[in-house]
Amino acid sequence: MNHPIQSLEADEQHSFRFKQNKIVTHLLDHGGIDMNALAMLEFSVEDREQFAQLIGYSLAGFGELSYVRADTYAVAATMAGTGQTEVESRIAYLEAELKALRAAMLEPVSRLYGIHPHDLTSSI
Repeated sequence: MNHPIQSLEADEQHSFRFKQNKIVTHLLDHGGIDMNALAMLEFSVEDREQFAQLIGYSLAGFGELSYVRADTYAVAATMAGTGQTEVESRIAYLEAELKALRAAMLEPVSRLYGIHPHDLTSSI
């Protein structure tokens, strides 16, 4: 299950940054373990994504992290760009994915069943 996406704020350079959790940042700064040590430990992708958000990563930097899933970044970027809630942004992302998949499957399905592609588009 996904963790909630942290809210985003514009910083001084007008780029978006996740709102940091000051407790998490304090623990990182004073807890005796650094980012490199954390990277070597076994954590779920969801936990790593949320940790990056909680320490206030920039949205652009978040998107470049190797463990960040495309859908998590896309939803966060939509939230920043539109002001939509996480739920609204996730719905918009999934609707766009479904539309793209339907379009991509049109030709193979029409060939598989011997149906003209135009006969399949009425429900797309």
